[in-house]
Amino acid sequence: MTTTLTADEIERYARHIVLPEVGGAGQQKLKQARVLVIGAGGLGAPVLEYLAAAGVGTLGIVDDDTVSLSNLQRQVIHATDAVGKLKTDSARAAIARINPNTAVETHTFRLSADNAPALVARYDIVVDGSDNFETRYTVADACASARKPLVHAAVGRFDGSVTVLKPFEVGKDGKPNPGYRDLFPEAPPPGLVPSCAEAGVLGALTGVVGTLQAMEAIKLITGIGEPLIGRLLLYDALAARFETIRYSRR
Repeated sequence: MTTTLTADEIERYARHIVLPEVGGAGQQKLKQARVLVIGAGGLGAPVLEYLAAAGVGTLGIVDDDTVSLSNLQRQVIHATDAVGKLKTDSARAAIARINPNTAVETHTFRLSADNAPALVARYDIVVDGSDNFETRYTVADACASARKPLVHAAVGRFDGSVTVLKPFEVGKDGKPNPGYRDLFPEAPPPGLVPSCAEAGVLGALTGVVGTLQAMEAIKLITGIGEPLIGRLLLYDALAARFETIRYSRR
């Protein structure tokens, strides 16, 4: 894919290009970028929509599920007429409507320790919108091994969290950056953390947290700002409050 921006792309991304921090060079980086998104659900929906709108050149989508009616309260990338269809196919169609310049690669299977390393290696950045600890550990381990930045998030009921993981690099203090297992050494016992189906989740919450993930991915691609490396951003929707917790390598 050529990184040269066409006249239509220059007009489409004009509000990005006018930003000195992004400019034409940053927009070209976005066009060249390959981002893998794990899950086309509540978090993956806004991530995919905003990265496509931002001009990310290639989006990979991993999801083996189909759209159900109960998804639509939060998974805004899917329409009512998509119920019963593969989420990867529904998301690809939505992205084509948002930005036909973005190429979409669908991976309609469940991520595992066997297939994750080869898949992650094909992309520049991974954004994890999965809803279970098994997949989160699998993604984090594959990204750490392949030296790929990972934007992780999780939501529950009325609160969410976001962080960026680059454990293969050192921080400004010269110490290795923390990884996912430094934040969560081991998964909680089965049944301790209820699923969204069991506990519920406010739809707009996933929009807030997923959009924050998209913002972190854009920062990583363009090299602007300070990514959430070694910092866990916590959002309490009911209190309208953000807090940041620092964490380090164990």
